[in-house]
Amino acid sequence: MPKVSRIIPILENLLFFWLGLALVLSLAGDRLEIPALLQVLGRAHPLILHFPIVLLLMAVGLLWLSDLRLKNAGAQILLVGGNLTGITVVAGLILATEDYDGDALVWHQWLGLASLLLSVLIYFFREKSANFLRISTGTLALAIILTGHFGANLTHGEDFLLAPIQSKETEFVALEDAEVFEHLVQPILEAKCIACHKEGKVKGELRMDQLAGLQKGGKSGPFVVPGDMEKSLLIQRINLPKDEKEHMPPKNKTQLTDEEIEILEAWVAAGSSFDQKVSELKSEEPLFQLASNRFSNQKTYSFGPASDSDIKKLNNFFRKVNPVFPGSPALEVAYYGISTFDAASLQDLKKVNKQVVRLNLNRMPLATVDLSFLRNFPNLEELQLNFTGVKPEQLSNLEGLENLRNLALSGNEFGSSSVSELSKLKQVRKLFLWNSGLDETAKEELKKGLPQAQIDFGFDGKGIIYALNPPKIEFEKTLFQDSMELILSHPIRTAEIRYSLDGTEPDSIQSPIYSGPIWLKKTVQIRAKAFSRDWKGSVITSNLVFKEGIKPQSYQLAFEPNPRYKAKGATSLFDGIKGKTNHTSGDWLGFTDTPLEIEIFLEKNSAPKYLSLSFLLNEGAYIFPPESVEIWTGGQAGWQKITQTPTQVSSKLEEVRFGVLTYSLPEVSFDKLKVRLKPISKLPAWHPGAGAKGWVFVDEILLNL
Repeated sequence: MPKVSRIIPILENLLFFWLGLALVLSLAGDRLEIPALLQVLGRAHPLILHFPIVLLLMAVGLLWLSDLRLKNAGAQILLVGGNLTGITVVAGLILATEDYDGDALVWHQWLGLASLLLSVLIYFFREKSANFLRISTGTLALAIILTGHFGANLTHGEDFLLAPIQSKETEFVALEDAEVFEHLVQPILEAKCIACHKEGKVKGELRMDQLAGLQKGGKSGPFVVPGDMEKSLLIQRINLPKDEKEHMPPKNKTQLTDEEIEILEAWVAAGSSFDQKVSELKSEEPLFQLASNRFSNQKTYSFGPASDSDIKKLNNFFRKVNPVFPGSPALEVAYYGISTFDAASLQDLKKVNKQVVRLNLNRMPLATVDLSFLRNFPNLEELQLNFTGVKPEQLSNLEGLENLRNLALSGNEFGSSSVSELSKLKQVRKLFLWNSGLDETAKEELKKGLPQAQIDFGFDGKGIIYALNPPKIEFEKTLFQDSMELILSHPIRTAEIRYSLDGTEPDSIQSPIYSGPIWLKKTVQIRAKAFSRDWKGSVITSNLVFKEGIKPQSYQLAFEPNPRYKAKGATSLFDGIKGKTNHTSGDWLGFTDTPLEIEIFLEKNSAPKYLSLSFLLNEGAYIFPPESVEIWTGGQAGWQKITQTPTQVSSKLEEVRFGVLTYSLPEVSFDKLKVRLKPISKLPAWHPGAGAKGWVFVDEILLNL
């Protein structure tokens, strides 16, 4: 007891020391130079704060009891807890000098100081009166709870306490309304970055909860440099090895997914705009493709679907009616074949007038056609009337279409007198008027009449030879069963489309000329290019379509795919479901440390003649064609090896795309196959990750007769 009696006065005096030191740091901490040793104490604040909280709340509980011995015990616990509170408050005030500010910090700081002050007052005046003790201890308990709440907000983000019971509903955003930063980039930053770079906690002098902070950057450099990934702090830090101190997010935090890294890199590469809309991106840009994966199929409609029988009746060789995306009630309609066009067939669309949102009548002769039928299409959003011969007076039928946003009228001779009719289409947001006979005065007048619309008048090509736009390739689905129709089109009626079906580059002399729909009966790589007099040939547009193969009896993988990219195992290779261009979609089998090696057991008398491997190419994500492909056929004579190598090798970073390798199988009897794809062992010297292991991603193995 004598030893205890000597310690108590020391602890009582220390209470006033901690209180005084805390007041000095609170009022003048920003003007003091904190020694390194004390900074270590400050960073220990999160480690020690739990001890005084427990002791103070325990003391409050004991002081409320009537038993004298328990009250005395409560007083002693309060004395110890008060001193620990002093140490914790001082440590917290030291820590607050390092990249912390904002309202949450102010509340946390002063409530912590109030908790210390209340501890001191309660200890020395606990016997003054029962009312004082009840009010002061209750206030202390409340102060401790609020201090902890604001501390949690500083560490984990605002509303950390109530987040689990708050609504998890996310805002619906359609692709046409989505903004690159607000809807694609900012959600990633909010989920993975802002907790450490926001008001109250601005690590590295980088604040990410406001636009000005992002544009300003941090003490280590600019947050982003438009188009320059090497100088952008964001890209540098997320690509550092996870164990590096500067890697972001820190290794003890939730990491970015591969898709999120792709989005951030593509955003910087595309110019890191803070106000650009997704619809303003070019469709071939990686950022647009990544955004399409998130938004393209998300638009919902209030109307119900048309009947399958009506849609089936409307489809024929010269008219296609399809959902805008699988499962959507909205329909798109396109007409083909000028010579066979029957204006009366437009009346057939009354059966689906509520569901049609896109209507393509390009090149159809409409000069004498009554377009009043369009008034019965209340949900029409896009109307293509290029090179149709429509007259200005026919456009009055479009005035009541409140949802019409995109209108294409290129190649129709309107003249200056049409401005008044066009100016009435206030609902239109994008208007295309190439080669429409409008002089400069008429163009300026129309711009004033439709200030809300983006009007594309094309350009004056006199003396300049421009390149054509690439042709459009249309088909029903990427993976078909028996046969499928493929359609090529170009907005310029006189353009000649040349194509190839073997992956070779089409030319203007030897390649076949497209004259009508092509029926596909096997896996092909379609490539097409447009040519026209006084124009440069277009860039090549290409796509892959796959014929679904015969189903094997059974199959077995020798090595499991990487756990992050295992899809449904070997079943995914024969399920007839084509993967998306996003390698994290769950449709792909990914291999890097081991090869893809599979044994395939065939049904009796079903030996295929061709084997095709459908794979993904995304050099930026280290996904390459296989380094080698080996194929064995098996039968009574044992295994017979066919040595093969890929016909294509990546030589630069390109957009995400599909690839296919097709091999002829020997005309011998066999009842099983073995396929081995080896991932690229070292990325080439031109790649940013030169020397690292590559990946091979496969989604389908196709066996065709």
